Amino acid sequence: MSSPSSAEPQAEPQTLMAHLLELRRRLMWLVLVLLVCFFALMPFAQKLYTFVAQPLMVNLPAGTSMIATDVIAPFFVPVKVTLMVAFLITLPHTLYQVWAFVAPGLYRHEKRLIFPVLFSSIVLFFTGMAFAYFFVFPVVFKFLAGVTPAGVSMATDIDKYLSFVLGMFVAFGVVFETPVVVILLNRMGVVSVAQLQTARAYVIVGAFVVAAIVTPPDVISQTLLAVPLIVLYELGIVCCRLLGKRAASVPADEE
Repeated sequence: MSSPSSAEPQAEPQTLMAHLLELRRRLMWLVLVLLVCFFALMPFAQKLYTFVAQPLMVNLPAGTSMIATDVIAPFFVPVKVTLMVAFLITLPHTLYQVWAFVAPGLYRHEKRLIFPVLFSSIVLFFTGMAFAYFFVFPVVFKFLAGVTPAGVSMATDIDKYLSFVLGMFVAFGVVFETPVVVILLNRMGVVSVAQLQTARAYVIVGAFVVAAIVTPPDVISQTLLAVPLIVLYELGIVCCRLLGKRAASVPADEE
């Protein structure tokens, strides 16, 4: 009488322990790969920071340069940049470890959906960062250098510059995830294509509100963030239409 009831509770702790051990193993691999990449990049820390600071340095007035107001900033700021680059390089591996941990508990149709979502999310986030670096930063810094009052030296602190750049990278990376968010909401049945089209006017207003919050207080940078957000929202609607037509053409037994 007691053997069946005593066997069932023992299976759950073993399963939970197996999941915890698997999670620990995945986290160890994640941290190990990140640290290896970080230390491999450390000899290039100064060059990496120079690359990140290039959009501002080329637009500084003649005779001016960036400054370090903190004693340890010349060392720690390049280290922060190196850690950021190492994180970005190892991001595909990080997401793979996450995928390998959760995949066994997913249904087949969920696996088919998550893989393209993860892949497109990485590509779009990196695209947003590249857009900010190559298109937004040169325009914004040239504008800011041009409006600097006479008698004022534009000498930016390297630590504050890094904080600004990281914030802009995150802002543009998240904005470029808009098509993924739109498609997921549509596929989950939260909103329909018709509702997405109806909300277009609100999205346009919201895009400029978000841009005004997360970007510097100038029209140029706000426009450069709001316009891609609106365009990517429209792209998400187009993708929802195409996916809806494809789903309608697939027989139910193939789902």
